[in-house]
Amino acid sequence: MAEQRSSQWYAGTDRNAYIHRAWMRRGLPSHAFDGRPHIAIANTASDLTPCNAHFTEVAESVKQGVYEAGGIPLNLPVVSLGETLVRPTAMLWRNMAAMATEELLRANPIDGVVLLGGCDKTIPALLMAAASVDLPAVVLPGGPMLTGTFRGQALGCGTDVWRLSEEVRAGKLSEAQFLKSESSMIRSRGHCNTMGTASTMALVAEALGTTMPGIAGTPAADSRLLEGAHETGRLAVEMVAEGRRPSNLLTRGSFLNAIVALAAVGGSTNAVVHLLAIAGRLGVELTQDDFDRTGSGIGLLVDLQPAGRFLMEDFHRAGGLLAVLAEVRDLLDPTALTVTGKPLVDYLDDAAIWDREVIRVRAEPLQANAGIAVLYGNLAPGGAVVKPAAASPELLNHRGRALVFDSIEDMHARIDDPELDVDADSVLVLRGCGPKGYPGMPEVANLPLPAKLLRHGVRDMVRICDGRMSGTAYGTVVLHVSPEAAAGGPLALVRTGDFIILDVAARRLDIDIPAEELAARTPSAASVDAYANPSRGWERLYVQTVQQANTGADLDFLMGSSGHQVSRESH
Repeated sequence: MAEQRSSQWYAGTDRNAYIHRAWMRRGLPSHAFDGRPHIAIANTASDLTPCNAHFTEVAESVKQGVYEAGGIPLNLPVVSLGETLVRPTAMLWRNMAAMATEELLRANPIDGVVLLGGCDKTIPALLMAAASVDLPAVVLPGGPMLTGTFRGQALGCGTDVWRLSEEVRAGKLSEAQFLKSESSMIRSRGHCNTMGTASTMALVAEALGTTMPGIAGTPAADSRLLEGAHETGRLAVEMVAEGRRPSNLLTRGSFLNAIVALAAVGGSTNAVVHLLAIAGRLGVELTQDDFDRTGSGIGLLVDLQPAGRFLMEDFHRAGGLLAVLAEVRDLLDPTALTVTGKPLVDYLDDAAIWDREVIRVRAEPLQANAGIAVLYGNLAPGGAVVKPAAASPELLNHRGRALVFDSIEDMHARIDDPELDVDADSVLVLRGCGPKGYPGMPEVANLPLPAKLLRHGVRDMVRICDGRMSGTAYGTVVLHVSPEAAAGGPLALVRTGDFIILDVAARRLDIDIPAEELAARTPSAASVDAYANPSRGWERLYVQTVQQANTGADLDFLMGSSGHQVSRESH
């Protein structure tokens, strides 16, 4: 058996090897140190990350698989981020979770790792860490929840929160009925059952080749997830033996395959910043323009909320991601490998669509050309993104007066003011929500519509923001505007009453004023005062070093890979 990395800690008869072995002999037998691969299970389980709370059980199945294959499994709790709970936003902590996980993987005597993630930021953070430390790594997604119902109708978690809350504000649904739906929305263990960021990143991880093919999208309550967990544990041992690492599996073609998948399933816009950050850790050439060039012309093949009708349980039943990828096989890089060592396309021969309402054939898409579009113009010189699949077609070419909010607090204070000077053609602009300005780039870009317009039947408006939106959200929302207002972007110069032009077909986002007038403007005092200026801790480090959304919003000193070597002993 080839010498394992963990042998650098355990092999030998000197004092340090003795210490390392002795302190681990709390259940591990002597043969655990005979050169067997030690596999960490990077576990994001937490009671405060409810979508990942079942991972302790899942990890036990991983352990059984590792043992069966001759390895030594080791549970390694890592930073856990609950999207619905963490303030000010889980995105603020994504890079910290990635950095902490990277350092733990490097510092400990392990040879490979199973990355156990589910809730939105956990899979991206784990993949960023694995890419930087470059040990054999395989992702195990925790799976979506089962479908809950309310008043006889299926509920899409996230998406129906936005929809029902707007119905309350419009006076169409009582607050009592809204609150009654709360206990129906989350039916089981697992993450959001819509095509939100959690489901998107699980599927994207499979399209990248970082999961066992066919496992992403398996519902969390499905016993087949535990079967897949067992097989993932076995695979991790094999990966160590074969030396399969992120650096020799993930190529530009892998990322382009992920973009094809993102477009075909109608995935979350958040995948843009996450894939850019992962690629940045590997040194793989990838830009936000690749999402437009590769994905924008692909039809939407999955009829799932928020862009469609169904939910993740239906998607899995209908054939899952492999069935979708089989429809766009000619667009995939046939050389891109998976963690099994085989190309992704090798797993598509037997993939079939079992329900053509949920998964459409390529000739009959739900929407044509529905992939993410990247916009440029004098309002977004660094780019902005929009998801046509979740937008109102009639608003994708629009000219309207800006109504500007300098902060999320400003928006909440004024959005329901009956005297607000706004109509259905107005363009709602929210700034101060980028990586630096909030800080952390929260999911607030799909800002609520003014109550007085909701009462008149308006259900969508053009909205522009330097923040993000939930993958479960919908509407004609232009987001990730770069540079953000807090970094000196022109979004800081927009004034209420300015006309803004959105032309998605032309990939343009512009403020309709002369260039010299725009250049002569300065940001309002209110907007400057709203920007975050933390004095200590992670927030201070983050604001000082975070990059913009168009490159993935990673920290500048975390770009690239540092490998797994540790040069010095601990005693």
